[in-house]
Amino acid sequence: MFHLLYAGVAKRLSAAHLPISHLFKYVAAAVLGVAAVGAQAQTSTSLVIAFPAGGPADSLARIVAAQLEKELKHPVLVENKPGGNGAIAASYVARARPDGQTLFLSSVGAISINPALYPKLIYDPVKDFAPVSLLVSVPEVLVVGAKSPYADAQAFVAKVKSDGLSMASSGVGSMPHMAVAQLKLSTKGKILHVPYKGAAPAITDTIGGQVDGFIGDVSGLMPHIQSGKAKALAIAAPKRSSVLPDVPTFDELGIPDVYANNWYGVFAPKGTPADTVAALNTVLANVLKTSELKAYAESTGVELSPTTPQAFADLMRDDTKKWGDLIRAEGITVDN
Repeated sequence: MFHLLYAGVAKRLSAAHLPISHLFKYVAAAVLGVAAVGAQAQTSTSLVIAFPAGGPADSLARIVAAQLEKELKHPVLVENKPGGNGAIAASYVARARPDGQTLFLSSVGAISINPALYPKLIYDPVKDFAPVSLLVSVPEVLVVGAKSPYADAQAFVAKVKSDGLSMASSGVGSMPHMAVAQLKLSTKGKILHVPYKGAAPAITDTIGGQVDGFIGDVSGLMPHIQSGKAKALAIAAPKRSSVLPDVPTFDELGIPDVYANNWYGVFAPKGTPADTVAALNTVLANVLKTSELKAYAESTGVELSPTTPQAFADLMRDDTKKWGDLIRAEGITVDN
């Protein structure tokens, strides 16, 4: 390509009878210009998530990517790398070049739950990643099927304390599983944990009555609550949800310490320069101020939660201890 460019430019400039030294300057400038345009055209950012296409995490990633693209002025591509309870996506980003162009949009699971659940992780959340910013906080909500005999949380908890109930989760070590474990500890009741491979089948069987209840992301459950297929009984958060204002918190029901925040945030590979992390943090804060993200939050019940990199690192550290203590106390392993 460059030899053709040289020949074309040289022919035109020679015809203008320019000195040979000027000719070389013009050709060099033309070549550098083409190289710069090519580099700019190839610039893109990958936003890697550990979930398949079509779910709540994927929806969030695509809305964030679309707005991030406007801020960065270059393409932002969502890469779905599900599997290994987040390990596949995490290890992929951990090995990426620390230039700010490969980012990990992760839930709390891969960062603060997996370390206690898997004795031999193929990545280290602390050593392999640089926290950039928390994006959203996602409260968990207890639901039952529309035909469930439990009209409210009091009736549900009374049954847990007497005869016991079955509760679904989206998998061992998932946030719904952590919430179930918290509820069991707080009520000192009997709960049969039924792990599924993902939230979708867990919700389906809860609605169908095959299991008695499910505690899951408010964003993923809202369509089923709004359609009347599921009933929301309690919020596993310190305050009520804006999209479910009539649903009490567990605290209000006299059931303390059932707080399950399935947050999502962005990480860069460790070694990414501090000024790059700071710039990305600013850009993400701008993204969370857009009307598109505000509309997403209002419709799904998630809370937009921008933070500094340090505040996000502190949350990561605190949740790693919190969920690690619970996993060890309950003897939770990947086999149960």
